[in-house]
Amino acid sequence: MLSQRGSSVQSAEPAAGTGPGLAREVDAAVLRAQKNLLGLQKPEGYWIGELMVDSTLVSDMVAYHHWRGQMDKAWQRKAVHHLLSMQLPDGGWNIYYGGPSEVNATIKAYLALKLAGLRATDPRLLRARQVALSLGGVPRLNTFSKLYLALLGLFPWEYVPTIPCEVLLLGKWFHVNFWDMSNWSRGMLVPLAIINHFKPTRPVKVDLDELYPEGMHERDLAPAPDPEKISWRNFFLWLDRLHKFAEWFAAHSIHPFRRAALKKAEHWMLERFEGSDGLAAIFPAMLNALIALQALGYPDDHPQVVRAARELKKLEHETEDDVRIEPCFSPVWDSAIVAICLRESGLPENHPALKRAAEWLMQREIRFAGDWVHKNPAKVEPSGWVFEFNNRWNPDVDDTAMVLLALRLITTDQPQKRDECFQRGLNWMMTFQCKDGGWASFDKDCTKNILEKVPFADHNAMLDPECADITARILELLGYEGWSASHPRVRRAIEFIREHQEADGSWYGRWGVNYIYGTWQVLRGMRAMNWNMSEPWLLRARAWMESVQHADGGWGERCNTYDDPVFKGQGPSTASQTAWAVMGLCAFDNPENPALKHGIEYLIHTQNSDGSWTEEETTGTGFPKVFYLKYDMYRNAWPLLALAAYKKICLRACPVDGRPRPALEA
Repeated sequence: MLSQRGSSVQSAEPAAGTGPGLAREVDAAVLRAQKNLLGLQKPEGYWIGELMVDSTLVSDMVAYHHWRGQMDKAWQRKAVHHLLSMQLPDGGWNIYYGGPSEVNATIKAYLALKLAGLRATDPRLLRARQVALSLGGVPRLNTFSKLYLALLGLFPWEYVPTIPCEVLLLGKWFHVNFWDMSNWSRGMLVPLAIINHFKPTRPVKVDLDELYPEGMHERDLAPAPDPEKISWRNFFLWLDRLHKFAEWFAAHSIHPFRRAALKKAEHWMLERFEGSDGLAAIFPAMLNALIALQALGYPDDHPQVVRAARELKKLEHETEDDVRIEPCFSPVWDSAIVAICLRESGLPENHPALKRAAEWLMQREIRFAGDWVHKNPAKVEPSGWVFEFNNRWNPDVDDTAMVLLALRLITTDQPQKRDECFQRGLNWMMTFQCKDGGWASFDKDCTKNILEKVPFADHNAMLDPECADITARILELLGYEGWSASHPRVRRAIEFIREHQEADGSWYGRWGVNYIYGTWQVLRGMRAMNWNMSEPWLLRARAWMESVQHADGGWGERCNTYDDPVFKGQGPSTASQTAWAVMGLCAFDNPENPALKHGIEYLIHTQNSDGSWTEEETTGTGFPKVFYLKYDMYRNAWPLLALAAYKKICLRACPVDGRPRPALEA
């Protein structure tokens, strides 16, 4: 049986000694939240919430259908409705709720609407045009956006940074090679390299001439060099010109490596279709792969094309009047989080819903040596979990840690199977600790900054750096499992955490928005390690968390903190971010903390009658500064865990005679 040391599991009944007032409200809120989440469980045992994103996915699909020359008019009408519903008052489109207009989102939506038949003189397009020009127009788009325009004949291929498929031929002996790129970049770039070779341009009947502020002049279209003559960026720009010269040879069938590289890229892509819901099981890679197949000459009725199109279609939510698209599915992540919340809030370890969840999660364990072996050749039995339903090539550390946190709390009908599954996952996860003591998401030591200088690396996702939030989540798990703070691996992880603390006491949050997310996870992780929470560096973190609490008792932070940290802790209060902050303060075991009580009151008073919470803000991070997500499950799960954490410290503070402390009184 796995240890439950440090777990905040407690009885589903109100804790002995709790009195009326706040304690009663906490218990009632917990029961409502539990009932709501139990009602959302799928018959198979998992939970899944929608991932809500910006308008760019729908815009990309409109462009794709026009490139393909096959448009369902009814679908297009719904896409237009969706895009117009997301247009901002100033005429542009943003990439997170409440954010300003962004150039890529705005121009993609503008193009989609023109392709769908809106006239250039339509007032909505006129406003969008003004915003797009104010943001720099087409020349300011990132590489991937320019490539999609080039497919439609709307941007010169000559100025699209080359994505050479020869990179797949570089072995690990080369200082910078294919496997040094992040997991998600590999999935996006391999099909793009195929597309880049064939350049399957299919001109459309519209143009974007009005979105080139200075016309199609080289000084605006070509990637800008660094002012300094000698730099890695300038070197790669020179190399890009060399690649384009080499492509002339490829076009004349005398390029010595291109044929082999193309074949390898095609094989790599097709191989990773197997065991996955589309390439990498994420929208950009899946769409790029579908275009690449067609560029390679696969007919529409080929099984690989049919399957790729089918998996992409599954991401759509189509109603009578609207269509929206998810970037991927999140059943493993959501199921692990909800199981933890339900168990920690008092459901018994053998509750039928939790047993079904545990069985489902164990079935999702990946017993396959995927792409991670290239950066992590450790001799370890393959294990791990992914975010999505099926993506066997790409298990990740963060999902694995969350699943392990859930499995340790649940009793199954096959405890030995559960324990063996847990131990395999733990052993696998531990091999991913990086040189500096931290953990990243998919790969180990994927931090060669030189890759950020290549011309097509403007999607801010070429690397997979270690981060405080994942490292702290692993410390939380290790603490519950009884690992000593003096263990060499734990000690190195804590050193990493301390080295990455901000001067004001907070931590950057890589996978959640933002400093509230990072700081909460560190505080929770250190408390799980039974660390002395009165040390000055942790008290600074508490002081920072308290300093950004809002007058309504909640916490909130927007994605603009990734662009400028001056906005730390600013933004409308949200249920999920308030829950994170509450759990961070709970790490100090003081239920009488006024800020903590005020945060608990916020969660109670904003809960809906059905046990849910309402949340509009975007609190999930994909690629900082580029892509964000709203996890619909967050608003209902994290507040329950926060209430459970508060209940735990109240019970811990209760005197032996069972009388309630004043902190629990109204």
